[in-house]
Amino acid sequence: MNIAKPPLPRAYRDRKFMDTADARPLRLLSEYLEPLSKFRHEGIHDTIVFFGSARIFEASLTGRYYTEAQQLANRMTKWSNDLGGSKRRFVVCSGGGPGIMEAANRGATEAGGKSIGLNIGLPFEQRPNPFITPALNFEFHYFFMRKFWFAYLAKALVVFPGGFGTLDELTEILTLVQTEKLRKKIVVLLYGTSFWKEILNFDALAKYGMISEKDLDLFQFADDVDSAFNILTEGLTKFYLTPEQDGPDIAHVVD
Repeated sequence: MNIAKPPLPRAYRDRKFMDTADARPLRLLSEYLEPLSKFRHEGIHDTIVFFGSARIFEASLTGRYYTEAQQLANRMTKWSNDLGGSKRRFVVCSGGGPGIMEAANRGATEAGGKSIGLNIGLPFEQRPNPFITPALNFEFHYFFMRKFWFAYLAKALVVFPGGFGTLDELTEILTLVQTEKLRKKIVVLLYGTSFWKEILNFDALAKYGMISEKDLDLFQFADDVDSAFNILTEGLTKFYLTPEQDGPDIAHVVD
């Protein structure tokens, strides 16, 4: 008597195969296609990305940065909501974890807007915060795919004090802008002038010829929410809120 064997799983449902080195291209592709699909479904047109330390908490010695990131994200979200239109413009996006990331997502959510969290699996510190819009809560394995989504939709970048990860993300974006690999205008704002000028001596880079003087114009500084809000809204209005300046929709970008 012949006993029918259960069918073999299709390759894309075979977890053992999907976790192998041979299936790495499929895993990479999924970290591109899943966010692309969800952003389209949610009508996300572009983002304001907040970077900053996971170690800055509301009650810590540096807690003012948490509070001010929350306030700035809140004001930017209210400003964006008032623009109207069918597309969601300038949606607050963070790395999805605690600290400054949580503050940004929290401020946007409390303003009645959506907020994006591009999380990544790490052995410590990085867990999704509760203020991310559930449909826009992503978990990445590959750092470079996460960085792609930070850069791809960003029209503005706000960088609060942070450590290695924040420095990595900041210099990555500045390099892409400097080399014109990002073929769009992006407002880069460093929040906390004294911190950033102590951590990174930008003027020395220009003095020694490591960057050009004009590269110092790729970013601006702010030390309070009002100044940051004005810099961001003025830049975004100038670059993106007139028909001839507006960037292409996510569905039509192929490069």
